[in-house]
Amino acid sequence: MSGFVEKPEPLQVPGLVHLHTGKVRELYQNEAGDLVMVASDRISAYDWVLPTEIPDKGRVLTQLSLWWFDQLADLIPNHVISTDVPEGAPADWAGRTMICKSLRMIPVECVARGYLTGSGLVEYNESRTVCGLALPEGLTDGSELPAPIFTPATKAAVGAHDENVSYEEVARQVGAETATKLRQATLAVYGRARDVARDRGIILADTKFEFGFDADGTMVIADEVLTPDSSRFWPAAEWEPGRAQPSYDKQYVRDWLTSPASGWDRGSEQPPPPLPRDVVDATRAKYIEAYELLTGTAWQ
Repeated sequence: MSGFVEKPEPLQVPGLVHLHTGKVRELYQNEAGDLVMVASDRISAYDWVLPTEIPDKGRVLTQLSLWWFDQLADLIPNHVISTDVPEGAPADWAGRTMICKSLRMIPVECVARGYLTGSGLVEYNESRTVCGLALPEGLTDGSELPAPIFTPATKAAVGAHDENVSYEEVARQVGAETATKLRQATLAVYGRARDVARDRGIILADTKFEFGFDADGTMVIADEVLTPDSSRFWPAAEWEPGRAQPSYDKQYVRDWLTSPASGWDRGSEQPPPPLPRDVVDATRAKYIEAYELLTGTAWQ
């Protein structure tokens, strides 16, 4: 069992219809039919949405996504229409809200990997493959791959694992033409972002994207992009294959939850406990550090 430790009651805003509560975002629709995405400060780990929030996290994710959408605009269009706060919404929606096109979403998590870690490492250790793609012998945790690979996954409900699938399975589910477009776009965006991050002393180990089709049938990149929630960012100066890498993400949270200090048994069905202040502060600092290093601007 997993999911929300304490599922929040969505805020009701005049003129908006609440559609969905995700791990991090609340999704609404306005009277024009556009989607209104509001990033909360919630944080998830081990398939649980935790009871403790990380201050500023929602704004960091939103502002970093907007910055990346600008960097990628010549490669692929995005779904953002406006960042205006809808009339009647609370003031704290500022900086965490995106008004977006309503798309026909493609039900595939489009994952690009340039380095071996996580679920890819687990599969590699078993079969020397990732999503059916053969990889050379001798790779270890954190190894750079010979070339970036497209390793898609099927989207899972809140509280369930996304499941890695082969490219052939994606083609079967969404059609060969769409599968080709997804692979090309995913690797092109990853390549651009990897180079931008490298120039700033950061390794983009892997990341995931979501795509949809707009009313004209154009494929558009959607949701969030290239944030510490959807990507593994590692400090390049500390990269050392053969071990877990330091990272700009919620590793502090994962480490504390699996330590004796938390008293939590990950194998049980009990929800995880609240996070202590020092873990919250350290996690917030990592998100902000990633934002500042990537964008070159101070967090405000």
